[in-house]
Formats: sequence, structure tokens, C-alpha cells
Amino acid sequence: MKNILKTVLNLISIILVMPWYLWYRFEKLFIHTDHPFQGMSQFFALFPGLLGNYLRRAFYYLALPKSSLDCNICFGTILSSENAQIGKRVYIGTNCTIGDVNIGNDVLLGSNVDIMNGSKQHYIDNIDIPIREQGGEYPKVTIGEDTWIGNGATVLCNVGKKCVIGARTLVIKPIDDFSIAVGVPARIVKKRK
Repeated sequence: MKNILKTVLNLISIILVMPWYLWYRFEKLFIHTDHPFQGMSQFFALFPGLLGNYLRRAFYYLALPKSSLDCNICFGTILSSENAQIGKRVYIGTNCTIGDVNIGNDVLLGSNVDIMNGSKQHYIDNIDIPIREQGGEYPKVTIGEDTWIGNGATVLCNVGKKCVIGARTLVIKPIDDFSIAVGVPARIVKKRK
């Protein structure tokens, strides 16, 4: 009975979100950047409670290359890339900022987690050119399946599967599978296997 109710609520949410999704697709015909997607992500981030969770889930299910209807994306969370991918049974806490990320199945993200696309998004070498005009690199970041990232962590590169990343940890180097990492910068303190 519970699964049937969830399925019905997901279908209703998709119907409710459809006009906004179609508007987003229309904007994409004229604006060839991530701005239309970012605007919709910001819009849907503002809906509180269970209704908001269902609406966000429905929009990302329609708009992203991969996103399931059994994930939970909480209030205030913003995705900045329409190429992000969200696996099954993913939980993303409140006020997270997610870039071009591939999030594996069963991943848990605490609140206020930032997952950015590397640490070279802005080149700073030439002092004669404004930083905003120097370009940068945006590598896709992968968070492996069954990984838990604690509140307030900042992730700049890949995290393996079945890892635990402590609260407020700064991940600036790839983290191997089955690792427990904490600190600024992150250091592996234990293996789960």
C-alpha cells in the first residue's frame, strides 16, 4: 500500500512539474548554457517539506540524464549542472550545492555539503587579466555508491564507494574505496574493510 501511494504521489508530482519542465526546455532552445537549469533548480529548492521533496524529485527525474524517483533532495539544495546524475535511494540534505557530479546509488549527503568540480575552476596565473576571464577546468566528480558525506563537507574530487567522509572535511585529493576520511585537508584515518 505504501509503495502504491508513493507511486501515485510521484505521478502527481510529475504532472505538477511538467509545465515548469516544458518552460525550461523552451528556454534551452534560446539559451545554450546551464542558466535555465540553474534557475529551475533554484526555484524548486524553495518549496519546503514533503511537497518540495516530491517536486524536486520529479523535476530532476525529467531534466537530468539520470535521476530516480526514490531519491530525497531536501529544501534549499541547488544543482548547478544539467549533466549531474543522481542514483537510486540517494539522500541529499538541506542547503547543499551540487555541481557536475555523478552520485552513485545509496549515497547520503548531510546538510550544507558542497560538491564542486575541482579546485581549478578559475585560473589565476595572469595578473593582467581579470580572474573571471582566465578560464578554468571543470572535471566531473564521482561519488561512489553507499558513501556517506557528513554535514558541511566540501568535496573537490572523486570519492570512492562505501566511504565515510567526516563533517566539515575538505576533500582535495581522490579518496579510495572503503575509506574513512576526516580533516582539512582530508586524510584517511581508517579502512572499512
